Amino acid sequence: MNDFYSGIEYKVQQQHQVELLPDNFEYVLDLFSLQCNEAGNKVNTIKAKKRFIRCFLKDCIDLGCMNIYSLKPSDVAKACLRVENKDGWAIIRAFLKFLSFNGIIEADFSTIVPRYRKPTHLPDTYSEKEIFQIEKVIDRTTNIGKRDYAMLILATRLGIRSGDIVKLSLADLDFKRDQITFIQQKTGERLRLPMLTEVKIALTDYINNARPKVTGDTVFLRQNAPFQEITTSVLRFVTTRYFKMAGIVITDKKHGPHTFRSSLANSMINDDVPYEAVTKILGHTDSDAIKHYAKLDLEKLRECAIEVPKPAGTFKAFLDGGIKA
Repeated sequence: MNDFYSGIEYKVQQQHQVELLPDNFEYVLDLFSLQCNEAGNKVNTIKAKKRFIRCFLKDCIDLGCMNIYSLKPSDVAKACLRVENKDGWAIIRAFLKFLSFNGIIEADFSTIVPRYRKPTHLPDTYSEKEIFQIEKVIDRTTNIGKRDYAMLILATRLGIRSGDIVKLSLADLDFKRDQITFIQQKTGERLRLPMLTEVKIALTDYINNARPKVTGDTVFLRQNAPFQEITTSVLRFVTTRYFKMAGIVITDKKHGPHTFRSSLANSMINDDVPYEAVTKILGHTDSDAIKHYAKLDLEKLRECAIEVPKPAGTFKAFLDGGIKA
């Protein structure tokens, strides 16, 4: 109501105001962003890097460093200890190397930054039975249900990323050729997928019977005015809601729309679909993505297992009771 009174366009999600740093810090941060852009980083990747580094530099300022050119090793060490998301250490390390290479600071302080390696784990997946349970609990007699079902079936049957689902346009849907073609938000690459029968029925039902009659081209919209395109947070919210409604156990497991990609990959691998085909269907451009899906192929991994070697030497003597621990 305040936006309407003030003559400002209403936004469902208000943007957080970025707290700018002192000019000398912002100047250097812009230089680093330019280098990232020249290196081929995506816009969202650069935004994420700037967010990490801005928090790091703010901590440096709080510790008494008021000029980027006078940054000291102690500032770096103390600020790194304040970083909660340890993934940010790698970004900070690259930023410090950039400062050193360009002569902005006296030495390369990147070696001070701790190293962190994410613990490896199997991707969270759900069975076909559980996926069908989720789809079944959606009330497709309501407009919201028709929309939610159409969104989720794009994720469960085609493995489309949530960012691509919410950005999907009517022009991307070819009902005559039964194809869906779009530019992936993450990779910038064009992806063409078959419009499966159940996907076509769900999309047709939503577009013809539930989608608000507006002039915009975005497929999925909010059901209440203003009829704006939905966000990925909305898609995550409805996904969690249907997981709970279906009674699926999600304790200690990820349960967002991205898990449908892993579940689809797992299902295809179990059906002996080649890894290269799985990678192509899911729109990956990195060949290393195959290694990620290989973790899911437990039966194939069992074939690669080697026999446990027979004990020998000191270890055998210990087992036989000849050597005390």
